[in-house]
Amino acid sequence: MSASNLPYTRRWWLAIRPRTLPAASSPVLLGLAIALGEGEFHILPGLVTLVCALLLQILANLVNDVADFQKGTDTSGRLGPTRVTQSGLLTPRQVWLGAGVVGLLAAAGGGYLAWVGGWPILAVGAASILLAVLYTVGPYALEDFGLGDLFALLFFGLVAVGGTVYIQLGRLTPLSWMGGLGAGALVTAVLVVNNVRDIESDRRAGRKNIPVLWGRKAGEMEYAAMLLLAGLVPVITWAAGWANAWVLLPLLSLPRAYYLLKQMRSLPAGPGFNRLLAQTAQYVLIYCALFGAGVLLAK
Repeated sequence: MSASNLPYTRRWWLAIRPRTLPAASSPVLLGLAIALGEGEFHILPGLVTLVCALLLQILANLVNDVADFQKGTDTSGRLGPTRVTQSGLLTPRQVWLGAGVVGLLAAAGGGYLAWVGGWPILAVGAASILLAVLYTVGPYALEDFGLGDLFALLFFGLVAVGGTVYIQLGRLTPLSWMGGLGAGALVTAVLVVNNVRDIESDRRAGRKNIPVLWGRKAGEMEYAAMLLLAGLVPVITWAAGWANAWVLLPLLSLPRAYYLLKQMRSLPAGPGFNRLLAQTAQYVLIYCALFGAGVLLAK
């Protein structure tokens, strides 16, 4: 089927990049499990938190799609999955309009969560929406200055898990910090795959991230460090006495982590990294599911 005949629903499906969505939803699900382990679970705030996390990821994806095209970063020679603006599947105006709608929906959900959780959630929600746009847009776009990794660790890890727990409990717990650190490390690993794949195009665009500045080997080391950090989190949590041995359940996923690391080190630069990107996002879900199950069994 040619691009011109592709249904609009399919075009928008490509635009939201569904393979990245587990990286957004998984930390929230982990936060809900941690709250449930503390004996609290409020279904409506939980569902809205999950939807808002997905909307923020979609917002970032849409803005990235259109802004990278308009900056000239995305060209026909890019190695990543299809970008709807660059390929002509959607116009820049359509994608900006879609991003605006998604942003408004996220703001509406965030308003409800702020009403439930108070001013800390209002501040975090506003910052999350702003940074989802500034990741790509503006003279100091986060992705251009190597700050995307820090953004992923903080907002898709510590903030996503901690914010979810805070909305449910009205407070943070040691498990919320540790769970956020582990999940955030793996979401960062997803971004590292993207950066290693796009070293050459990012270098031409003048971006500054670890693979661009220090080469693919440095990117592989960063990926390994994020997997290692995620693996250490359950061990530290158990050793500190914040949960019993059930919290070590995520260690069952270490063979999968090893497989992903081998792929990172052996794959030639090219479209194969798109599969690794999806597999790493899926690994975030596996890890968070095991961590959440361990937390619940530990109680």
